[in-house]
Amino acid sequence: MTKDDLSKSEYNPYYQTYIEKAGALTLKDGLKRNGDLTVAFLETIPEDKLEFRYEASKWTVKEIVQHLIDTERVFMYRALCIARKDKTLFPGYDQDNYALTCDANRRSMRNLINEFKAVRLSSVMLFESFTTDMLTEIGIASNSNLSPRAVAFITIGHENHHCKIIKERYL
Repeated sequence: MTKDDLSKSEYNPYYQTYIEKAGALTLKDGLKRNGDLTVAFLETIPEDKLEFRYEASKWTVKEIVQHLIDTERVFMYRALCIARKDKTLFPGYDQDNYALTCDANRRSMRNLINEFKAVRLSSVMLFESFTTDMLTEIGIASNSNLSPRAVAFITIGHENHHCKIIKERYL
């Protein structure tokens, strides 16, 4: 299953750019392989860049990594609930408030990477447990349709988006 299998009715148009950035990876293998690529990239970032901000209002690299972790957790919870036919209407989440309160800069990069790896392993295992019917179930998040399989490609593309920003603006 690739992003080309998605119907636009499975996600909010806002997420189209992330889905496009997911590349040609398959859903289940893509979560694992993309996570491995992200970890390998994060491990190359010089120590003196980890708390750098290219503008005063922008996040540091450590805060971006925490944002990836937080976002993945939020979206995987949504995917789990939707796959289990929970009809809860999921509100949006305030990513900026999460970043303000996460205190990522007090943590080591190794600790953040280890957490990212743990969250990704959990996500991979969650998606391995889903049947095709579960992957195509539709729920409501942020007042729009959302399927678990869309969540996977949004997660991959979101991660790629932020890695590209780090490469272009922080290094």
